[in-house]
Amino acid sequence: MMILVYGGSGSGKSAFAEQRITELNDSGVPLYYLATMQVYGNEDRERVRRHRMLRKDKGFITLEQPRDIGLVVDRLGKGDVLLECMSNLVANEMFRTEEAVEGLGEKLDDNANDEHYMDDKLIFYKCLVIKIKNDIAALNKSCDNLVVVSNNVFEDGIKYDKSTMEYIKALGDINRYLAGLSDEVWEVVAGIPIRVK
Repeated sequence: MMILVYGGSGSGKSAFAEQRITELNDSGVPLYYLATMQVYGNEDRERVRRHRMLRKDKGFITLEQPRDIGLVVDRLGKGDVLLECMSNLVANEMFRTEEAVEGLGEKLDDNANDEHYMDDKLIFYKCLVIKIKNDIAALNKSCDNLVVVSNNVFEDGIKYDKSTMEYIKALGDINRYLAGLSDEVWEVVAGIPIRVK
């Protein structure tokens, strides 16, 4: 079974997602927490430490994978997986700077004066979305139950810079794909889960 849980920041979506995956984990298979947060400094390390403490007695095996989640499929075997969260994963994949994106061809030039810049960015965007969708599909096939957490970042009405708008579009495309693939879709609003599908 695959479940998508989404909501705004601080909505309670993570707690609800943890509850759903632990309810589904009744067959004794390992329970994995696939963490996608990229840790950059002390504040991030403290946040990770605090989150680990909150789930320490819930039986999770934590795997840190800020990008390329398809790489963990072989390490998991059978089990139940909570992927926290899609918005971090998409940002980490999109905003790589010096690293090549595995499977996406050669590194793109970030020089906006390059006449091929727009074509390269569009190709990069399309390939990135396909890569993430393929990684999720492989992860879903490999595990017994998968719960994916994602953010609702689409309703503030603010016009952002171009790269942020590209991120929002990519996350929206991926969230629609996840919703179509999922058996259940839940929106969490002010701590209240509402089943959408």
